[in-house]
Amino acid sequence: MAQTAPAPHDLAARLESAARAHGFAAFGIAAADAAPQTRERLRAWLDAGHHGDMLWMESRADERGHPAGLWPDVRSVIMLGMSYAPAADPLALAERSDRGRISVYAQGADYHDVIKRALKALARDLIALAPDAALKVFVDTAPVMEKPLAEAAGLGWQGKHTNLVSRTHGSWLFLGAIYTTLDLPPSVAGRDRCGSCRACQDACPTDAFPAPYRLDARRCISYLTIEHKGPIPEPLRPGIGNRVYGCDDCLAVCPWNKFADTAQRHRAFLPRAELAAPSLADLLALDDSAFRRVFAGSPIKRIGRGRMVRNAAIAAGNSGDARLLSQLAPLCHDDDPVVADAAEWAMARLQAAV
Repeated sequence: MAQTAPAPHDLAARLESAARAHGFAAFGIAAADAAPQTRERLRAWLDAGHHGDMLWMESRADERGHPAGLWPDVRSVIMLGMSYAPAADPLALAERSDRGRISVYAQGADYHDVIKRALKALARDLIALAPDAALKVFVDTAPVMEKPLAEAAGLGWQGKHTNLVSRTHGSWLFLGAIYTTLDLPPSVAGRDRCGSCRACQDACPTDAFPAPYRLDARRCISYLTIEHKGPIPEPLRPGIGNRVYGCDDCLAVCPWNKFADTAQRHRAFLPRAELAAPSLADLLALDDSAFRRVFAGSPIKRIGRGRMVRNAAIAAGNSGDARLLSQLAPLCHDDDPVVADAAEWAMARLQAAV
């Protein structure tokens, strides 16, 4: 005798319980057509060129703009959040010019792997409860607009810094999605609670927000240090400070973070000692094999040695520390011209300050 799936509300409750068991701190459901404005906002953002050289955003815009564009059979989207709330102040290293700052989300295990495993486990639970359901799981790399869908599913709201803000987890949630053919009861959508606050806008060192709720990635330090492959524009280099991978400033100053419970942080995202405050001298000395060894199991490994050393050279140029000149000198002849360019700039900056 075929198994009968639980009633939709009971199924949703059982899925939420299972999600908590798999390490998710937030759970919600949105109808597949719950965020119709996403397509227009995405198109306006792309038309303005704010995606920089992230060409995949444009090439798959039709799939990204609406869940049915990616999978026509989808009826409901299960949105999930996994906490990586930091115990230490992400801005604490701002004055440590000898250290590189790595974004909180990248100091532990690669979130792609952790969340994908948890999503697959929850997907198995869903199929066990509703064998006739079809589903697809997504983490970050697919053309899915996770943040508008998370808002529609009640996990929070898309704040003025364009990231999701949660009343219980602050700005520190990794997002994952399960698309399904099931008609599940939608959660109450999140409501914008930013009010008149503009702390995130004022905190940005490179003025990457042309307006609230709008990000120009071309000026964003996270984009520049991670996604951008070429030389970083010289006018933006001083604003990077000692950040060598990503930037937490707009997230860290959000007042809603005071409610974030670090006890709900997934253990996989506890910071590795060598990634919490790496020395710029060590980063400048990395060759390919050392880079792969240090960043094994980290999302940082994706950018490769060249971009990391480029970023470290810029941070060195901003440090005012003339002791780093001896390490920058050989990098001026690096096989990677982008690294060589950054090293030359850094040397000139440090020599001018002597």
